[in-house]
Formats: sequence, structure tokens, C-alpha cells
Amino acid sequence: MAASYSAVKAIVSGSLLADRAYEELKAAILENRLTPGTPLSVPALADRMGISRSPVREAVQKLIHDGLATHVPHRGAEVSSVDVEDLHQLYVVRESLEGLAARLATERLDVAALTELERILAEHEKVLAEGGGEGAHVRQGMRFHQAIRALTGNRHLIGILDRLQGRTHLGLHSLRRHPHAPRLALEEHRRIYEAMAAGDPDAAEHAARTHVSRLHVRLRPGW
Repeated sequence: MAASYSAVKAIVSGSLLADRAYEELKAAILENRLTPGTPLSVPALADRMGISRSPVREAVQKLIHDGLATHVPHRGAEVSSVDVEDLHQLYVVRESLEGLAARLATERLDVAALTELERILAEHEKVLAEGGGEGAHVRQGMRFHQAIRALTGNRHLIGILDRLQGRTHLGLHSLRRHPHAPRLALEEHRRIYEAMAAGDPDAAEHAARTHVSRLHVRLRPGW
């Protein structure tokens, strides 16, 4: 049975087609518009996006590199699946590294970066106040963490955490989420921000590790 790509948006012609195709497919996967196990047919996706196959092929290869897609012998690429055990292991690693990122970012924080973090938090608050969906919440949460890790200036840490964060979000779609989880996550982001704004690397690391640890706890049945 052919996969439906109706949730994938068309790409406007222009430069950097492979990058834009990648961003659209990544968003579709993380927002669960393309569900785990969905085949990633390059010809069909190229037709849907209105672009040639080459940039789509490049985008799919990058998704495989990032762990968001998997190459299956004799079938081709498909959206990755993350089981519960894998998800727990990802959170154990992510807790330590997000803490490190918050510490390093605090040491490099400037007024412009602080203002950007404030803006992301304000936009996230607006999303929740207006009843925005899971996809909008995911985007704002990822933006907050990406802004922090970008501040570290450590490309190795940035690359590892980008991949870990993508994989953890991918795994969440297979679990029931508590209705208060988005609000709790935003409150924990504020605590990270407050520690960073205070110029306290120890407190920022602790707040970030506590946040990821609590995300992990909220995955457990009966929470």
C-alpha cells in the first residue's frame, strides 16, 4: 500500500532546496505528520514537494544520518521507530549533556542571547495559552534547547544533542502524554533561563539536568 504524503508541504522553488526539503521532512516526522514506519519514497516525496528528486534524496540521507529515518534492505528508507527501552537510554545520556550545555552557555551568555531566550519562552507561553497543538509545543521546546546549545560554541556537543533531542521526540509519539506535560516543561525551561540570567553555571546545569530527569519520569506508566 502506497504511503500518503498529504501532510508534507510543497517547497517553493529557489536555492538550498535540499536544506528546505530536509527541514520540512524533519518537522513532519517530529510533529508526527509522518509516523514511524512510513516509507520515504524519493519519487513520491519529490512529486509532492514539487521539486526534483536529487534534493529530496539528499534530505532523506540526512534524516538517516540524524537517526530520524532508517534504511531498510530491499525496502528503502522509512521513518524510524524508537521503542520505550531505547527512549529511556536516550534520556539518561541527554540529561548529562543538556546539563553541560546549560553550564557552557551560561559562561558565554550575552544580552542578545538572553533576549532571544526570553522571546522563545514568551512565544511558548502564547502557544500554550492559545491551546496550540502538540506540534507547536514541540517546536518551541526544541527551539529553546537549540538556542542554549548554540551558545556553547561546541559543534560536537551541538551535533550530539540535536540528534538525541530528535530521537527522544520521535519516541514520545508512541506514549500517552500527561495533559499537563507541556506546561510543566515550560516552567522547567523558565528555571533554566533564570539560572542562566543570574550568571550561575552550577544552577543552570542543575536546572537543565532536573528538567530532563523529570521529562524521563513523566514517561513512566502511572505518572
